[in-house]
Amino acid sequence: MFKNPKPYIAFSIVPLFLIVKLLKQFPEVVETYYSLGIYPVISSLFRFTLGWIPFSFGDVFYGFAIIYIIKWLVANRRRIVKDTKYWLIEVFAAISIIYLAFHIFWAMNYHRLPLHESLGLEADYSTEQLLSVTQMLIEKSNALHGQLAKNDSLKIDLPYSKNNILKMVPEGFEALQKEFPHLEYHPKSLKKSLFSLPLTYMGFSGYLNPLTNEAQINGLIVPYRFPVVASHEVAHQLGYAKENEANFIGGLAAINHKDTYFNYSGYTFLLKHCLLEIYKRDNKLYFETLKTINKGILKNYQEVQDFWDNHQNPAEPLFKSTYNSYLIANNQVDGMKSYSYVVALIVNYF
Repeated sequence: MFKNPKPYIAFSIVPLFLIVKLLKQFPEVVETYYSLGIYPVISSLFRFTLGWIPFSFGDVFYGFAIIYIIKWLVANRRRIVKDTKYWLIEVFAAISIIYLAFHIFWAMNYHRLPLHESLGLEADYSTEQLLSVTQMLIEKSNALHGQLAKNDSLKIDLPYSKNNILKMVPEGFEALQKEFPHLEYHPKSLKKSLFSLPLTYMGFSGYLNPLTNEAQINGLIVPYRFPVVASHEVAHQLGYAKENEANFIGGLAAINHKDTYFNYSGYTFLLKHCLLEIYKRDNKLYFETLKTINKGILKNYQEVQDFWDNHQNPAEPLFKSTYNSYLIANNQVDGMKSYSYVVALIVNYF
């Protein structure tokens, strides 16, 4: 019908943006018709289609896309001045297509009901409640550490390869599914990222590819964190786009797993979030609380911190700032600070 559809595609970014802004105002509609309706079908289809591939198809796609974009920009550099109008039309046509795919395939999940509402939990908690749950998590973590270590001063090393850990992750969701049926995870699409080294220097443990629905795990991170990080990315696959909510679900999947090492990774992960919240509220109480935790657990925490400290680079704050802006733009008004919302979920759940 149209000889050149690119101008129409380019200008479609405006109504697409307005539609997304409108739907953000109706989280119940997004929850019912997208997150619990359309999205599970899309997600399952992608995982069924690409999950069997032993490497990250999405990473390969990204690699070729970056090369293509660079080649296109170089080849069309003179058009920026000589043919600015149609150069912009082609750029915005591509942006419109990506924007549409990004939201249809995954990103509308940013605008679903907050997790505490869908689970029937409170959104706030008292310091007393925080301390009570933290004490419970310490007791659980210390007990698990005692089962896995010869003495309380040894850090825990997982006896599994990272590939085996990825194969074991779905079992945690099978257990969690008994309490939350909508967290069924099948088929799986969970892989180590081909970009693990740059991810490490950018400061990220993993990510979900929204265009292929593959969960990508940084293959270089400390093995002790691998179970809970992989479970976190699966939570993203299941439609929980917000980082704090994925942290909570990932932690629950790990503590419900039948494997004790997964339980240890999960409980100490949830515990650390609560400890950081205590630190914000009462510095002195935080250090007193640390004395009740097995030294081996603290060594595992330090092991993770040392890993990131050893892979710092001057550009990391820029990557984190960019990601912070991304979170704010996608319904997480406090950006990376919104991660603390996971503590409200942990305290009120337990």
